[in-house]
Amino acid sequence: MGRSFESVRMGVNATAERWLRARKYLREEDKKYAERLAAMAKKHSSACFYNFDDPVEAAIFSVLVEIAKEVGGHDVDL
Repeated sequence: MGRSFESVRMGVNATAERWLRARKYLREEDKKYAERLAAMAKKHSSACFYNFDDPVEAAIFSVLVEIAKEVGGHDVDL
């Protein structure tokens, strides 16, 4: 018997697709950032599948990890 609910991975991908559709309402110079955020959201969807129940939380977590890496967060001592 198959699943009767959407997996977190599928939810993250659906969220990223909605973000991509929303980009058409942005100014031209901002559209590339919407595309980047959608790609960032999908980047960790497989890993987030095991840790989150909410696809939006998983997408945001993935984006935040990628942003932290881009601004040098990987050098931060915890």
